[in-house]
Amino acid sequence: MKGISYRRYGGPEVLEYGELRDPKVGPDQVLVEVRAAAVNPVDWKCREGYLDPVLDAVFPVIPGWDVSGVVVRPGAAVTEFEAGDEVIGYAREDFLSRGTFAEYVAAPVRALARKPRNLSFEEAAGLPLAGLTAYQVLVKALEVKRGETVLVHAAAGGVGSLAVQIAAHLGARVIGTAGESNHDYVRTLGGEPVRYGEGLAERVRGLAPEGVDAVFDTIGGDTLRTSAHLLAPEGRLASIADHEVLDHGGRYCFVRPDPEDLRRLSDLAEQGVVSVHVQHTFPLERTADAHRLSQAGHVRGKIVVTVDREVGGGGA
Repeated sequence: MKGISYRRYGGPEVLEYGELRDPKVGPDQVLVEVRAAAVNPVDWKCREGYLDPVLDAVFPVIPGWDVSGVVVRPGAAVTEFEAGDEVIGYAREDFLSRGTFAEYVAAPVRALARKPRNLSFEEAAGLPLAGLTAYQVLVKALEVKRGETVLVHAAAGGVGSLAVQIAAHLGARVIGTAGESNHDYVRTLGGEPVRYGEGLAERVRGLAPEGVDAVFDTIGGDTLRTSAHLLAPEGRLASIADHEVLDHGGRYCFVRPDPEDLRRLSDLAEQGVVSVHVQHTFPLERTADAHRLSQAGHVRGKIVVTVDREVGGGGA
């Protein structure tokens, strides 16, 4: 099969497009013909070696954890899916090697759910990692309730945009930080936008004088420290970006594959509760360019890599 891989840690230039070994399909895996794979910041962080202290890399590494595609063959123990099913997945394993930026991936069945019927493959590819992150932080870590006020940072980004929609669906009032060019977009998601940067605390207090009930931090650093002072009494703080959140009595969260949560997200998408905005798409052979764009930041929604079956060729 054709795919993207890297043989050592480094910048986007280490990504190679070429022929790779077809994946073996274990008993609890599903062979998926990849139609699209979303790019997430964790992809380039893995590529540069930042996660080496916690994840072994078995080179060559095929990057990517998000996928949407079609089931080719279920493993011997799999009863949940059959050939022809359209699926989405957060196909993360406990080591780096067998990712989703390829024509095929053997994904653990625990990482998959049926693709929302109303989303394109490109849109659906952007749902698993970002959507699970947003859902698990809001529902399980922060336990957001109807009538509460939630502050979501980077509200126009991949995780933030889904968090705004999910929090609004939970009945919360949502304040979202974003650049001024994205304020109208945040409003369409159901949030009240505020400009990030100097003076953020005053702007948030102007909207919520008594403080916010929950903060979803996606940035860390000064933003996290400022957020800790914006909480109402008994307010809750969670971060996916900075372990310092623990020093402020909050929770550090790292998304995990969960088929029930992913099925719930798929249902919310089909109900029109959440949507995925795809700002840029790249063909598989231009994955390095997709990584560069992601690493530059300031992306509205998601960056997605698509697999052209005619260009890719190969088989599994």
